[in-house]
Amino acid sequence: MQTVSRTIRRQCRPTSLQFSRYSHSLDSQQPKATLPNSEPKTTSFGFKTVPEEIKETLVKNVFDSVASKYDLMNDATSFGVHRLWKDSFVSSLRPGRKGPMKCIDVAGGTGDIALRILDYARENYYDRETTVEVVDINAQMLKEGYRRFKQTMYHNTPQISFHEANAQSLGPEKFKDNTYDLYTIAFGIRNCTSIPDVLKEAYRVLKPGGTFACLEFSRVDNPLLNAFVSMLRAPSSQLTWVFRLYDQYSFTVIPLLGTVLAGDRESYQYLVESIRKFPPQPEFAQMIRDAGFSTGKDVDGGAWTNQWGGIACIHTGVKV
Repeated sequence: MQTVSRTIRRQCRPTSLQFSRYSHSLDSQQPKATLPNSEPKTTSFGFKTVPEEIKETLVKNVFDSVASKYDLMNDATSFGVHRLWKDSFVSSLRPGRKGPMKCIDVAGGTGDIALRILDYARENYYDRETTVEVVDINAQMLKEGYRRFKQTMYHNTPQISFHEANAQSLGPEKFKDNTYDLYTIAFGIRNCTSIPDVLKEAYRVLKPGGTFACLEFSRVDNPLLNAFVSMLRAPSSQLTWVFRLYDQYSFTVIPLLGTVLAGDRESYQYLVESIRKFPPQPEFAQMIRDAGFSTGKDVDGGAWTNQWGGIACIHTGVKV
């Protein structure tokens, strides 16, 4: 059966939809005591600097707001390209090639990566035994994913389950050490308060030899495009207006689309800003190695594989 064990309740009306919930207690949303004369730890929330203990709540509010229109907005702002990147991401991992796999898809509430994994294994390797546990900190995103899976052949099968949990602290009582063959996270890790903590948890739950795979927006890594962008950024360049036009699109048009299509400007303003704050490819690859993973060399096609010149990027590492 499709596992769902935590009741999601609305103030206006009850619902029978349930998800399991782990490591997402009230403590995670309570301000943490600080020592006298000590400065609270801070982190980025888009371009803002906020105390670490409130970022989780701020991000949760964003995804509560955008959950039902999330893919619609992604389509509008990327002209549907995000779907091609996700297809490329999953096909590069070839789930099912070596037999049934036990997978965990973190920050995967809407279920689109999980569905691609199951479809790929079935269509290419006749595999109906690979399983995916979808994990997200946001109940509204999980609810959207569960709704979508009700329309698939995987609904009410052991192949798919949904769990509400924090990527930074999944909880060993449910997500045990050395359990999974594949850990995926797509367009989610940049929203986490502590990326190193997410990577450490990924390392913990993967089996030795298991694969960590992350799809995320990144930095343009094409020499010609980089040179062009550098030229645009130069104050003396006559083409600076082009870069300003791009900024205007990112910071005006996309939030405006958020207003028109989802009724929420601020959430999409944050999503644009969070992309700019994510570390470049070599820096993130080093963070993956610092967590214990083995990666390829720091080049495109090694530790990472750029999508569309680095607009998005697939990072992989193997637990040793």
